[in-house]
Formats: sequence, C-alpha cells, structure tokens
Amino acid sequence: MSDLVDFGFGTQIRKSPYFEATIKWGAKAFSVYNHMYIPRDFGDPVQNFWNLVNDAILCDVAVERQVEITGPDAANFVQYLTPRDLSNMAVGQCKYALITNAEGGILNDPIILKLDKNKFWISLADSDVLFWAQGVAVNAGFDVHICEPDASPLQLQGPRSMDIMKVLFGEEIADLRYYWIRNMTLDGMDLIISRTGWSSELGYEIYLQDGARGTDLWDRIMTAGEPFGLRPGHTSTIRRIEGGMLSYHADMDITTNPFELGLDRLIALDVPHDFVGKAALAEIKRVGPSRKQVGLILDTSPLAGPNTKFWPVIKGGIIIGKVTSAVYSPRLEKNIAMAMIDRDYFELSSIVEVKMTHDTCSATMVAMPFYDPKKSIAKN
Repeated sequence: MSDLVDFGFGTQIRKSPYFEATIKWGAKAFSVYNHMYIPRDFGDPVQNFWNLVNDAILCDVAVERQVEITGPDAANFVQYLTPRDLSNMAVGQCKYALITNAEGGILNDPIILKLDKNKFWISLADSDVLFWAQGVAVNAGFDVHICEPDASPLQLQGPRSMDIMKVLFGEEIADLRYYWIRNMTLDGMDLIISRTGWSSELGYEIYLQDGARGTDLWDRIMTAGEPFGLRPGHTSTIRRIEGGMLSYHADMDITTNPFELGLDRLIALDVPHDFVGKAALAEIKRVGPSRKQVGLILDTSPLAGPNTKFWPVIKGGIIIGKVTSAVYSPRLEKNIAMAMIDRDYFELSSIVEVKMTHDTCSATMVAMPFYDPKKSIAKN
C-alpha cells in the first residue's frame, strides 16, 4: 500500500471515482487527460507490461469521458459527427470512429457505443468533444440532447481477463463479442460491459454508472482477480506501440487527416448523407496525403522510457518527418517507434536518421503493427 497522502490537487482537475482506490492499491504518480487525473505509475512499467500480457491488469480509465447523445435525431446527429458509416450499426454494438472538423483534421478518435435506438455514448480520447458536439448542434437542426452522463470506465485487460469476468458475471459473459456491449448488474451496481480496450490484448471495459461506488467496484474486481494474478496497472505504452494503437496529441492531432494514418476504411465518401469534413476529405483523397505514418526500428541502446518530445527524422540532411511515439519493447528486444514521414520519402526498409534528445541513431522504416498485426489476440 502507498504511504503517499496528499497530492495537493485543486478542484479544477477532476478526480475519478476510482481515485482513492488506486492510491490504496499503490498508484505513485498521475498524469492529466481530459481534465482528469489518470494513474501513470504503479511501479516498473516493464513489469506492468508483463503483468498485462501474461495475466491481467485493472486500469482506471475514467478519463475516457463520455458524451451522451439522445433524442429523436440522435442517430442522424452522431452520423453527422463522423466520417465512418454507421448506417448498419446495431443496438449493443461499438465502433471505433474518427471525429473530423471542416478541414478534415482529426478532433478525436473515440469508441461510439449504441446503447439504444436513439441513445449513444462517445467514449473519448483526449479532447473536448462535448463542447464540439454542443457547438455543432446549435446550428445543425437536429433534435438532440447532449450531456456528460455519470459513466466511468475501468479497463480489465490481459489473457486472464475473461476468467475474472466469469467469476464476476457468470459463464455467459464469454459470449460477449468483440466490440459489443451488455448491460449487467454487480452487487447492486448498474454496469455496461464492452469487449474493448486500449491494450491490443483480450479485455473488457466496465462502465460504472454510479460515481459514488468507484471504490466498491475496484475492490470487488481486484478480489475476484487475485487467483488469476490480477494486478493494478496503467495503460501500457509498450503494448500500445507494439499494437500500433494511436494516441491523440502524440500520433495525431487537429492537423492530421485520416489518410495520413492509413485509416481510409473509416472514411465513407460514397454515402448519401453529409458529415462534417466530407468535402475536405474528398479533396485530400483526390490529391493524396502529403505525409504517411510508418513504423521505425531504432538502432540504438534500449530506450530508458517513452519519448517526451517529437524527434526529427532525417534523410540526406533533410528533415522528412518526426517520431511521434517511441519505446523499448522487452518482448521484441527492439526500440520501436511510430513516425509521420513526408510521402516522397516513404519507403519500407529504407534507412533514416532519428535525432533523439541526446543522441542521433539510424532507423529502418517498417510496417505496423509491430506485434500481432491481425489483432487476433484481442478478437479471439
């Protein structure tokens, strides 16, 4: 248990319903995401990675704040917000989607949950989509209500996560399909369970709908998971880069368009309905993106931790892009990185230089993801 007592937080940064529980279970440092504190240190990040890929970890991700959209026009309005075609989305289904602005820039890459015919949650990455959605709605002409509900997710991730879920909810939870949701009750707590997560591993997100019971839920899951090696943890930078999972503000931002990231499958330009950024994205597709995302293997000693700056990528003395995320993978025994490169220099297997904070090294362009490219671990 941690002996750290006072973090000196003000009220302008929100604490999650699991805040006290994470301190009790050993959280030693926090970051800020979506104006909330998120645990970022339960000890050695490499051990956190091995806990995730070998057994299971429980993560406080209440920072994935929800935007709830209801009303007679909810489905049409959510469709207006995203380039992804949601016309065949069923009640109980989730979709990874992008939210773009009028120029085709990415504002967020959320998971959209369809809770009912006219009720949606948008589970956010790190940007203020609540404000964006309310602003769009002012002049959009749709009959919708937009708010932030009392909904706070935890992530239970790792190969033993299904065993733990069976203890909590019974054998039938094994039938929950990848990117689908189910309403459940545990000890009087109303929960929404989704087969999703930011880990590239088998996992679940558990949405608590009563913020007063955060410690109850955390402790209940940890107790159920003890026989299966469950540990408190944090989202693993190592595993998410191995899996090529994007981090908003790092690997993309408002100046990034989906085609640069190879996310063409999320852009439906041939549909009859309109959406924000449709004309701009059609033009970008016609001309072609000026940059492309690529993986890099950095030829240097193991990185001590993730990069905290964008490192220039150089070819022939010219800066041709930047490293957005980099880390050492103890499983692959390589330094792996995600980078954005000028399209004229994009060529797999080519050699470039990366100017790190205190050194320069050579690097090789490779395809991503670095591990389990078909995402079979999370899907099966």
